[in-house]
Amino acid sequence: MNVLMVSSSYPKFPGDVTAPFIESIARAVAARGHEVEVLVPHHPDLRRPPGEPVRVVSYEYAPREGWSLWGYAQSLHADVRLRPAVYLLAPLVALSLRRALGALVSERRYDVVHAHWVVPNAALVVDIVRAHRVPFVVSVHGSDVFLAERSRAAGALAAAALEAAGRVTACSEDLRRRAVALGAPEARTRTVPYGVDTAAAPARPCAAMRERLGAPPGARLVLALGRLVEKKGLGPLVQAAAGLRGVHVAIAGAGDLREPLRRQVEELGAPVSLVGPIEHTEVPAALAASDVVAVPSVVDHAGNVDGLPNVLLEAMAAGRAVVASRVAGIPDVVHDGANGVLVPPGDVAALRAALQRLADDEALRSRLGAAARATVVARHGWDAVAARFEECYAEASALDAR
Repeated sequence: MNVLMVSSSYPKFPGDVTAPFIESIARAVAARGHEVEVLVPHHPDLRRPPGEPVRVVSYEYAPREGWSLWGYAQSLHADVRLRPAVYLLAPLVALSLRRALGALVSERRYDVVHAHWVVPNAALVVDIVRAHRVPFVVSVHGSDVFLAERSRAAGALAAAALEAAGRVTACSEDLRRRAVALGAPEARTRTVPYGVDTAAAPARPCAAMRERLGAPPGARLVLALGRLVEKKGLGPLVQAAAGLRGVHVAIAGAGDLREPLRRQVEELGAPVSLVGPIEHTEVPAALAASDVVAVPSVVDHAGNVDGLPNVLLEAMAAGRAVVASRVAGIPDVVHDGANGVLVPPGDVAALRAALQRLADDEALRSRLGAAARATVVARHGWDAVAARFEECYAEASALDAR
């Protein structure tokens, strides 16, 4: 099949941590023998090397390089509200994206157009795709559904795109239900969790990486990876860390809450290092250096929440013991006491107790880590995920052929 994906985020260069799961989906579909192109907005740092299995096509929309603020995790402030520049750029993006997509589908025969994020991408291209009678698949990822639930205008745009799609995929059952509430026909929806590379053996622990993550000699290392935004639950994690014994917490990532988190660490005297972002290629080494991985997601004050944090699957594939919140799509994958530990979102005492218990019990960490890896190897390899998308493409095509 010839597959055209439309996305507003994509790794700008090898190792970039911007939406690596989109690249992984595209590569996994391509690895099953399909031709895959991805249409993305221009960014001055977009540098994809030649010869890649996925062809990345960018469209220009900003009259000046400094105005390239659309997508690539730049559009939302703290993952809660749209930045003012987004409203100014929206007409330019809409015009440029629609022009670029129209040219592509006119020049080449695509078997399916797969839009990531119902707003803005699916909403902006749905009429062009349907006018060219190309099967249409939409994937919702979380922040798009959140925006559509909060805004009447975004909700109307999302509903039109979801209703027109041959298939709608969501990374968790919770997110699928929310997409149905927005207007997706339930019979056309599918839950397709993200995948993870299960082929490679977990990396070996590295003393240099532990040092980089700030772990003192002899301390158990708890690692949290992700953007520094409220829904990641890093504030409660810092609070929990303040009462831990013999444990150091490393938070790796960048975002709008870095300074508030730094102040919180300082005020509490918590054993926490804010180590900044690490490249995606370094994630396996960081996971291997840790003893426990924390994924303390919460519903933020505006109602936004992760669908299924990809770092959770990466940690499980690495054989790490995980402590995660019982929220959104996380309980779809983590079963309390079997392959990880679940705690109520935002419950500092429960989070602290779970982290301390795992830090103190090496046998428990080992058992949960082995079970976690077995879970993702059995169900979440990228080839299995790509096969699910392949099924969705075929089902959307069959629907159009009626």
